[in-house]
Amino acid sequence: MGLFKGIKDMKTTVAAAPGMIDQAQQMAANAQAMQASMMQQAAAQQQVMNQPLPPEALTPINGVDLATYAWVAKRVADHNYDQSFSHQYAAQKGITGADWDAAAAGWTARMQQYPGMGAEFRRHYDVA
Repeated sequence: MGLFKGIKDMKTTVAAAPGMIDQAQQMAANAQAMQASMMQQAAAQQQVMNQPLPPEALTPINGVDLATYAWVAKRVADHNYDQSFSHQYAAQKGITGADWDAAAAGWTARMQQYPGMGAEFRRHYDVA
């Protein structure tokens, strides 16, 4: 009796195989489509990131240029990003606390506005 049950189960499995193969092929096609879509999105994002920044994006804010902003930011990072140190380091560059606060807010807003600004900031941050 076990032999006949085994044969019956095998017959059921073989009958279901085309459907399972179709399902697996559909899943593979969906995965390929998702991968292609993600690659297109990444390429589009890279293209946006590589756009040159307009000159007004790099103008100093309250006398603080991006290189100085990055220099102070890197020093603050050494203190676990404790912003209470920012005025101290800004003062070393001749920047008042009020000017620093305005510049920090302005540079943060520009980085959100211009996708390529983060890479430009990183370039200055790495050499600061």
